[in-house]
Amino acid sequence: MTSFAALAALAFMLAAPFGVGVTGAQAAEPHKVAIHIDENDPKRMNLALNNVQNIKAYYDEKGEDVTIEVVTYGPGLHMLRADTSPVANRIKMMSMEIAGLSFAACGNTRNAMAKNEGKDIPLLEDATEVPSGVVRLIELQEDGYAYVRP
Repeated sequence: MTSFAALAALAFMLAAPFGVGVTGAQAAEPHKVAIHIDENDPKRMNLALNNVQNIKAYYDEKGEDVTIEVVTYGPGLHMLRADTSPVANRIKMMSMEIAGLSFAACGNTRNAMAKNEGKDIPLLEDATEVPSGVVRLIELQEDGYAYVRP
């Protein structure tokens, strides 16, 4: 191998992890976004859902995949409560329309609300309970998710 060929091969190997000189045959890793809601504020909830739609539209236009998880805890759990969510219909529609979108409800908050209210706290069918919303956000960030708090 000539020294030029060896240098070219080395340059490609060093550049490939950064997307430089990579052909279309190598698909980019999907983008990952965690959106944090901890307030019982319909404006904040709608802003978060607007963020979801805008992020999805942006990456769709670029032909790139994105995974988005909305994580709720504390007063923000109302976003995913079947009995109190001001955005339930919007969540249902978005869950059907947007692949890679999920909603996580804090189990600690749900249990505390159930104890305080003396009843079971129903979640929207599109929500999944996680043991701890805060820990879920930590795990997502450790897994490379970008963190957004509208």
